[in-house]
Amino acid sequence: MAPVEEIRSGTVLPAIRENIELRTSDGLTLVGELAMPESGTPVATLVALHPLPTAGGFMDSHVLRKASARLPALADVAVLRFNFRGVSSPRGESEGEFGEGVEERHDLQAAMDFVAERGLPHPWLLGWSFGTEVALKWGLEQPVEGVILLSPPLRRTTDEELARWAGSGKRMVAVIPELDDFLRPPEASARFAVVPETEFVAVEGGRHLWVGEAQTYRVLSEIVARVNPEALPLPTTF
Repeated sequence: MAPVEEIRSGTVLPAIRENIELRTSDGLTLVGELAMPESGTPVATLVALHPLPTAGGFMDSHVLRKASARLPALADVAVLRFNFRGVSSPRGESEGEFGEGVEERHDLQAAMDFVAERGLPHPWLLGWSFGTEVALKWGLEQPVEGVILLSPPLRRTTDEELARWAGSGKRMVAVIPELDDFLRPPEASARFAVVPETEFVAVEGGRHLWVGEAQTYRVLSEIVARVNPEALPLPTTF
């Protein structure tokens, strides 16, 4: 019998991992990775949209990297990560230049085209910080189950853009850290009131970057609670 090991920050659990490229409608090649359950049959798909590139965000930003490292094995979830235009990571560099959340609409479309081509089931947009802005501005027209928003700053998303989600039939989950640098629960509750069906999660002691295993575990649990609740509670050993 294989030994039981504690899941730690650097743990990478078994999955089928594939380096992929996405081609945008404006002619750019983006680099990324698809992580699938070893069975090859996911119950849902996360399309991960990373934090602000000009502040160091990329496809390996830790919550998204850990989602890819753990959730295919722990929750039978496929995780698609990629670098937005102009962003580099150990996987490589995506072509183009930072688009202030506007031109990235083409990047999101390329990712969703890939999801459709592969027939990946029940896609959700998983945005973190800047990634939530891309999801909120451009995700409503996409064939997704919903959006999971980690530390949404709502700096590039207007109230009008947010309000468009009301009554859309797509789920919206806002995970707000108590000690966020940009948008804390009281203000977030007021801003998200224009979408009454928002599933609002205020995380006591949480911070914008979700540093530490306890915060990572909480965030991953909130994600899985929406996309495959039968997989909860997430194991802490493997």
